Amino acid sequence: MKKTLSLISLALYSAFSYADVEYTLSITEPAHHLGNVEITFPKSAQSYVDVMLPDWRTGRYEILDMANGIRFFSAKTRRGEKLKWHKIDKNTWRVHLDTPAQVSVSYQVYANELALRSRHIDDSHAFIDASGFFMFSDSFRQEPVKVNLNVPKNWRSVSGMDFADSQHSFKAANYDVLLDSPIETGINELHKYSVDGRDYELVIWGEGNYDVELMIRDLKKLVKTGSLIWHDYPYERYVFMVHATSGARGATEHLNSTIIQRHRDSFASRDDYLGFISTAAHEFIHTWNVKHYRPDGLVPYDYIDINYSDLLWLVEGSTSYLEDFLLLSAGITTNQEFYKSLTRTLNRHLNTPGREVQSVADTSFDKWINQGGDHGKNYSTNIYLEGALVSMALDIDLIDKSDGKVSYRDVHGELYKQHKLPSSFNSEDVKRILKQLSGHSYAMWWDTYVEKPAIIDFDELFKKVGLEYVYPPSTIRVASIDGTAKSVGQMLELTHVARGGSAWQAGLTAGDKLVAIDNHHVRKDLPHTLALFRSGQTVEVSFIRRHKLMKAKIKLSEKANMDKFVRAVDRPSKRQTRLYKAWLGVAHPNAK
Repeated sequence: MKKTLSLISLALYSAFSYADVEYTLSITEPAHHLGNVEITFPKSAQSYVDVMLPDWRTGRYEILDMANGIRFFSAKTRRGEKLKWHKIDKNTWRVHLDTPAQVSVSYQVYANELALRSRHIDDSHAFIDASGFFMFSDSFRQEPVKVNLNVPKNWRSVSGMDFADSQHSFKAANYDVLLDSPIETGINELHKYSVDGRDYELVIWGEGNYDVELMIRDLKKLVKTGSLIWHDYPYERYVFMVHATSGARGATEHLNSTIIQRHRDSFASRDDYLGFISTAAHEFIHTWNVKHYRPDGLVPYDYIDINYSDLLWLVEGSTSYLEDFLLLSAGITTNQEFYKSLTRTLNRHLNTPGREVQSVADTSFDKWINQGGDHGKNYSTNIYLEGALVSMALDIDLIDKSDGKVSYRDVHGELYKQHKLPSSFNSEDVKRILKQLSGHSYAMWWDTYVEKPAIIDFDELFKKVGLEYVYPPSTIRVASIDGTAKSVGQMLELTHVARGGSAWQAGLTAGDKLVAIDNHHVRKDLPHTLALFRSGQTVEVSFIRRHKLMKAKIKLSEKANMDKFVRAVDRPSKRQTRLYKAWLGVAHPNAK
C-alpha cells in the first residue's frame, strides 16, 4: 500500500531544547541478536496513528522488507492504558485512539543483518541504522527526536548525531536526520583528530590486520580534497565507522558519517588497503553527491516505496569515478595504481555483454529490480560500472573541448551550488549546466551515451589525454568458448555464457557441468583445458545437465590470453600533457 509522504525541508542540524519523539533501544539478549524498542510520540488528536518501519534504507536501492524482524508489538497511552491496533500492510501498524493521547509503542527487533548494514546486535556491539530499528509516524516525521540506548557498561556509543543526555543518548533535528545517522555502540576503538578546523572520528569494531596510523594519515589527506570539487563543506564533524568482520563487506554513505565493512584480514596488503581507502573516498564524496544534492525521485525520500530515478548512475557511478581523482590528487595513490584501477573497470565493462543492451539511464531506473548472475551480465549493466565510464567519457570530452578549462568536477560543483537540498535536479538541469559551463549543447551527447547503450571508443578517448589501452607484449591468441567456469570436483561448472558467443550458439548455459572436450577430461580450469585445442576447431563437449550426460558441438572462437591494460604513452604531446594535468590534477608521468 503506497502512502503519500509530505514534502519536507531537510533542516539538518536545527537546534532544539527537547525531543518530541523519543526512542529507547535496550539490548536484551545480544547473543540471540535481540533488542527491545520503545517509542513515545507526541499527543495526537487523530482517530488513529500509523507507525511504520522503512522498507529500504538510504544508499541501497533495494526493497529489504525490514519489518520481518519485528515481534511483540504493543501500544498504550502515557498513562499505561492499552490501545487497540492492527497491521494494515507488512510494515505499518495502525494504533486507534478514542480520545487525544500521547502514544507509546514497543516491540522486539531481531537484528542479525550485518551485511545489509541495517541492523545487527551481538555480544560485542550493535550497529543501529534507524531504518532497521526505529518506526516513525508521518505525522511526526519533522519533529525533533532523541535516542536512548541501554547497553552493557563497557560499551562505547558513536554517531554523527550530537550527544543528548548521556554518552549513550543522541538527538537529531527530525526523523530524516536520525535515519541518516547510524550508531555504532559496543567494544570498539575510537580515534579523534581535526583537519582544517573540522572534527573527525575513526571508530573501529573488530580485530584485524589494519594499520590505524596509516588509515588516519591517509584519511587526513583525503578529507582535504573536498575543496577540489565543491565550494564548502556541509559538516563540522564527520565519523568514519569501520567493521573488521569475518565475511560481511561493503559500505554505505550517511549524512556526516559512513560505515565501511571489510574482512578482518583484508587491510594489510597494498591492494587490500587500496580497497579500503578507495571505499572511504567513495563514501566521502557522497557527503555532497546524494546527501546534499540529489536527483528528482529521491527528494524527499519515501521510505516505504520505491524511489525511481534515471540518474542513479550520476549518484553512484560518478562517485566511483571521482574517488580515483581524489586519491590521486591527494598523493594517496600513484599514476600506476590509477591505471590499474581503470584497467579493471574497462575490462569488466568489455566483458559485460549487457553494456550493448541497457543504457545508464535505464539501469538507473531499474536498479531496484536489476538482477545479477548470468542473465544480468548478458542483458544488463550497473550504475557503478557503466556510470563511472560514462562520467569519464563526459569529463574528457569537456576537458578536450575547453582546452582544459572545464571538467566534470565543475558540473558537480554547480549541482551543489544550484540544486542543494531541499531542491533537486533532473537530466535537463544537468544538460543546462553542461552548456552553461562549456558553451556547447550536450543534448546529442546525452542521447548517445546516457539514453542509449554507451558505445565508447576508448582508444580515441585516451589519446586526448596521453594514455593508451593495449595488450601486453607477450599476448597470444587462444581458443575460447566465450564463457567462464569454476572447478566443481572433477568437472567445470559454467558460471557465465556470453550472449551470442560460441557456447551460447551451441546451446550451453550457466550451470552446465563440463565433463570432457573431444573425450579429453577437463582439467583444473577452463583455460588449461582449452589449451589442448585451437581456435576455429569444432569440438564435442560432454556435459551434465539435470543429472544427465549430454553432448554438444562447439566451434571454438578466438580470444587473447591476456587482457588489455591502460598505460601512459611514452612521448605525450604538449597538449596531451596539459590535458592530462587538467584531467587528473597531477603531471603526466612521461611529461618533459
